[in-house]
Amino acid sequence: MICTQGDSIYCMPPISTPAAKVLILGSIPGQKSLEEQCYYAHPRNGFWPIMAQLLGGNPREYREMVTVMQTNRVGIWDVIKSCERSGSLDSAIDNNSIKVNNFDKFFRDHPFLKAVFFNGRKAEQEYFRFVEQTIFQKVEKLHYQRLPSTSPAMATMGLAEKVEHWRIILKFL
Repeated sequence: MICTQGDSIYCMPPISTPAAKVLILGSIPGQKSLEEQCYYAHPRNGFWPIMAQLLGGNPREYREMVTVMQTNRVGIWDVIKSCERSGSLDSAIDNNSIKVNNFDKFFRDHPFLKAVFFNGRKAEQEYFRFVEQTIFQKVEKLHYQRLPSTSPAMATMGLAEKVEHWRIILKFL
């Protein structure tokens, strides 16, 4: 699947099962993730090391970590379906080009969801700007929370501190 076209980029399919209880939303994958077709592929991104500490698995083995996520009923996806962006930073996204994913269908297909966690500010902003007000069936029972970005660009917080913030997902599994 080609996920880039000029400066236009497209998200990848979600990692999830219908039994998912937690959904983790990013904004849209960075260049390295799009090239490798793997979520959070940048070697300095803390996502997989954090998930391995919380749920187990080898953070260097993508397929193993996908299985760990699915077994623990944790889904991963992105708010943004497509946009124009130069580089990998969320700050480089052309806000006028954003199209969001179909969350009506996702929520219907995942009836056991209890919580949605945002991996950083941009995912949260775009969700509440575009998605929350337009979803056909409001999902009021969901817990929503922004967590510190696992991106290497978020260097003000170390991995150990991020793990402690991310530990909250365990309460919903």
